[in-house]
Amino acid sequence: MKFNESEMLKFAEKLGENLQAQDIIVLTGELGAGKTTFVKGLALGLDIHQMIKSPTYTIVREYEGRLPLYHMDVYRIGDDPDSFDMDDYLFGEGVSVIEWGELLGRDLPEEYLEIVFDKYAESFATDANREISLIPHGKRYQDLISKM
Repeated sequence: MKFNESEMLKFAEKLGENLQAQDIIVLTGELGAGKTTFVKGLALGLDIHQMIKSPTYTIVREYEGRLPLYHMDVYRIGDDPDSFDMDDYLFGEGVSVIEWGELLGRDLPEEYLEIVFDKYAESFATDANREISLIPHGKRYQDLISKM
């Protein structure tokens, strides 16, 4: 699917409206591909209206809404996912969104929705497009995608 920034935010918001506790979203894509922007839309769908910031240096940012949102960036933890209590978030009461989650490899749960971002234009400032692919891992996420 190809989107400009506004369309991507709307799509992410709709996805957020359909999320439930313990849903896991893994965002994959290069720097500047739109991962954190996508989380802003998810947050709106979870009825979260505060500023969403990248958790690059904090590892996890928590936001309260219809469901808690646990926004993680695991790029800096390398191959040590035990350096923070990730399971507390994944199996908690909220939705977990993991930027750079592909780096976790076998430490990812069996079921999650992977969203792959492909940046094929220079910037959102020129209304450039991004392409995203939804890859369901498990029945819950296949059903979620079919709702979309």
